[in-house]
Amino acid sequence: MAGMAPRGETRERVLRTAAELFQRQGYHGTGLNQVLAESGAPKGSLYFHFPDGKEQLASESVALGGREVGDSLAQAVIGAPDGRSGVAAMGEYFAAGLLESDFTKGCPVATVALESAAESEPIRTACDAVYGEWQEGIALALRHWGVPEDRVDPLAATVLSSLQGAVMLARVQKDVTVIRTVTAQLGDLIDQATR
Repeated sequence: MAGMAPRGETRERVLRTAAELFQRQGYHGTGLNQVLAESGAPKGSLYFHFPDGKEQLASESVALGGREVGDSLAQAVIGAPDGRSGVAAMGEYFAAGLLESDFTKGCPVATVALESAAESEPIRTACDAVYGEWQEGIALALRHWGVPEDRVDPLAATVLSSLQGAVMLARVQKDVTVIRTVTAQLGDLIDQATR
């Protein structure tokens, strides 16, 4: 069986290819044949590795992409001395991704969530889990930056939803200025919360 990829490697390749395509094209714009063609995986491997089909593939892709973005966001804020520079670093992470992809790749969660979460419970659950992890990470950073406990959760929700909206607007406008504007406003909110 020379030349054949190990099972785990094929699954990983299909999952990563699907994550990239869902991020660029959305759930409905991505076909399973395209995932197979771009991943170079054998046709039968899709249902072998993802027996519940496209819905399972999307759910797992969202989880994978979400973990990777969450890790990158954590790295972006780890050395930030305060909330203003921390949210600016998060914004710059998303801005860099948009610029590097010429605005073809948005948030790996939002792109799928916007069109599929209402019609698929597994996809909704995967999106909710990722957003929950990101919000917890933001809350942890806010505590570190001195935000009082009673303000942490509402402010974490505001930061997350504002960043997600800014990424969507930036992608549509093909201009990351809105991300920088929003993160500056969020910095003001965090500064006010810590006074």
